[in-house]
Amino acid sequence: MTIRPLVAGNWKMNGTTAALREPRLLAGMLRDVKLKTDIMICPPATLIRRVKSVMKGSKVRLAGQDCHAAASGAHTGDISADMLKDAGCVAVIVGHSERRTNHKETDAMVQAKAAAAHKAGLTAIICIGETLDERKGGKTLGVLSDQLKGSVPAGATAANSVIAYEPVWAIGTGLTATAKEIEEAHAHIRAELAKVMGGEGASTRILYGGSVKPSNAAELMGVPNVNGALVGGASLKAVDFIGIIKAYL
Repeated sequence: MTIRPLVAGNWKMNGTTAALREPRLLAGMLRDVKLKTDIMICPPATLIRRVKSVMKGSKVRLAGQDCHAAASGAHTGDISADMLKDAGCVAVIVGHSERRTNHKETDAMVQAKAAAAHKAGLTAIICIGETLDERKGGKTLGVLSDQLKGSVPAGATAANSVIAYEPVWAIGTGLTATAKEIEEAHAHIRAELAKVMGGEGASTRILYGGSVKPSNAAELMGVPNVNGALVGGASLKAVDFIGIIKAYL
């Protein structure tokens, strides 16, 4: 079965007006390229419409970094999936480890957000991953099973859901899981998706994230069951981001 890859760039809490030159440059670099992968940028909410404007007509699509489980209401500072859809997004990240850690988000909260994304017509990029202590304690596969079971909502399909495996200890640290560790984790996730999503699990994209950069992208993207990448810091500069995208060119 052929699964079309996805390379998504998560800008996190980075970017002001000056950063718009990067997506503009990226759009130019990709203008005449025949892509073998889908590409997304996940800018901060303040830049979504402006990124959409500077990339008008480009092959790159937009996603939000988080959403509230409710469609609207008294939730000061939050943003709903419907608002992201209205701003031009096609997807949203939910359950990123920084949200799980810094905002104490549980699997149940992540599942509710993913369900809200589906209801709004967005693809949910559902993040899972173990901490360094869990990895050292031999708990990685159990953690991944529990997070998948608790975070993927009913009705999830290969069309409306993407799983992003990001070992917490490899995010923004410069550390990268070995190809063997990634292969083991992704094979386990693929098997668990069959339990959670039935037949849809076989064609659901599983991304790897954790210090992905141009120098290691080809190796990491070549690991079995790795269907693309969720990229952090390396997505902030067009030249670095396209260096990762080139793993599929």
